[in-house]
Amino acid sequence: MVDLVCALILLAYMALVTATYGVFALLPARAPNKRLDGHGGVMLSRGIMEVAYKLFDPLIDLLLALRITPNMVTAFSLFPAFFSAICVAGGHFGLGALLATFSGFCDMVDGILARRYNSMSDVGELFDAAMDRYVEFFLLAGLTYYFRNHAVTEVVCLGAILGSFMVSYATAKAEALGVPPPSGAMRRAERAVYLILGCVLVPVWARFMPEPHVIGGLFLGRELPVQLAMLVVAVVANVSAVRRMVRTAQLIRVKKRAV
Repeated sequence: MVDLVCALILLAYMALVTATYGVFALLPARAPNKRLDGHGGVMLSRGIMEVAYKLFDPLIDLLLALRITPNMVTAFSLFPAFFSAICVAGGHFGLGALLATFSGFCDMVDGILARRYNSMSDVGELFDAAMDRYVEFFLLAGLTYYFRNHAVTEVVCLGAILGSFMVSYATAKAEALGVPPPSGAMRRAERAVYLILGCVLVPVWARFMPEPHVIGGLFLGRELPVQLAMLVVAVVANVSAVRRMVRTAQLIRVKKRAV
């Protein structure tokens, strides 16, 4: 029951963001959030992300009044992420999704705070990027542990982990080589949305298929939504990573010819 309640809370929040986006779309255009440059995807459009950031304004004002720093928020994001992994590993997908979402909110808030404090720095960006990797790994590790006795799903989990980290690596490598990071699908925020939504739908789907059906090593029971989400992340993220690296190689060749 707790999992279902958590899932319904998150679905209600998603509905609120979608409805707010519809309202904002009717208003005059505003200056875009530069932090979102290059972000967004099929499921997570830039417009939706703009709305999500806007809804956090009251919380940001409170944190500023309490003198909470961006690094405090970044470090704190590890705790809900860690407990999310434990919940998911134990099959509590709704609660795990709620905690993972809370951790994702921390990642949004720390960047907004840094800009409000005018304290953005390379060290802070490094710390934030490192915490992001840990946070993402926790959720994927929890899923991998849960499906540890099911070979096909386990391979899908590992594929999602590989794709997730290769997309981040391809982007970071392009920046290190001095070329513009190629755009593409399955950046971290989009991956998180797919995986969290898959977890959110598990308690809801369980109402329709409470008994597991195993076909070809895959559970086609209550875990089906998160299995499909992992499959999408595994396939699309790895394809995106390869395309990013190919594009980076092309940009490097162009850069060398121009020298």
